[in-house]
Amino acid sequence: MKKLIIFDLDGTLARSKSAIDAEMAELFYHVLHVAKIAIISGGDWPQFEKQVLQHLPKKTPLDKLVILPTCGTKYYNHTSGWKKRYSEDFSEDEKTKIITNLHKAIDASGCSPDKIWGELIEDRGSQITYSGLGQQAPLEAKKNWDADFKKRKKIKERLQVTLPEFSVHVGGATSIDITKTGIDKAYGIQKLREVLSLPISEMIFIGDALFEGGNDNPARSTGVDCIQVRDPEETKRLMEALIACLKKTE
Repeated sequence: MKKLIIFDLDGTLARSKSAIDAEMAELFYHVLHVAKIAIISGGDWPQFEKQVLQHLPKKTPLDKLVILPTCGTKYYNHTSGWKKRYSEDFSEDEKTKIITNLHKAIDASGCSPDKIWGELIEDRGSQITYSGLGQQAPLEAKKNWDADFKKRKKIKERLQVTLPEFSVHVGGATSIDITKTGIDKAYGIQKLREVLSLPISEMIFIGDALFEGGNDNPARSTGVDCIQVRDPEETKRLMEALIACLKKTE
């Protein structure tokens, strides 16, 4: 029986950097009554608060929810309030090297946009994230910028040469996430196994970027059952099925 449902955030539970809607919040509440949930994403803690936690119904059993920001390099659970259990942060020298080479790769790729909204590169402590149109870009602009991932793949290929000691993943609608090597969503899933004392066989991972090179793809290496979704609407239908099936096995 599956006891833990692991969700990606952007593109899976909500549109890029947008809040979950009322229907998703209600389904989320009901899933938590039949299983534990973990959310793992490239976003940092404030993004989870803004997109998910502030929109959940009252009396949501938060003790059954785990949050793993920045691709699993941080881990939060709820025990009399939200508490951070670990954070795999970069050193200052590592940050400088990553950001310097990221700027070079962007320039060399020829993919710099004509217009940006906010910062292109964000230091999230345990992850450096590049957003092709800036951190505050509107969703419509993001949809059309790199729908086939070709722009970011050019940048990623250069970074894999200049930053071989780090992990580089394409994620979200316009982003590239850089973490310490071996620390990605697979790492986060293994941490869930360790902290929750739960075998991989009792977990399901749901994400929209499980394709080769996508930032959800490392989850496959753990052996967890993975389900690819197109968007939050498909996730909702899957959640309905999970609620019905897991109720029957209680």
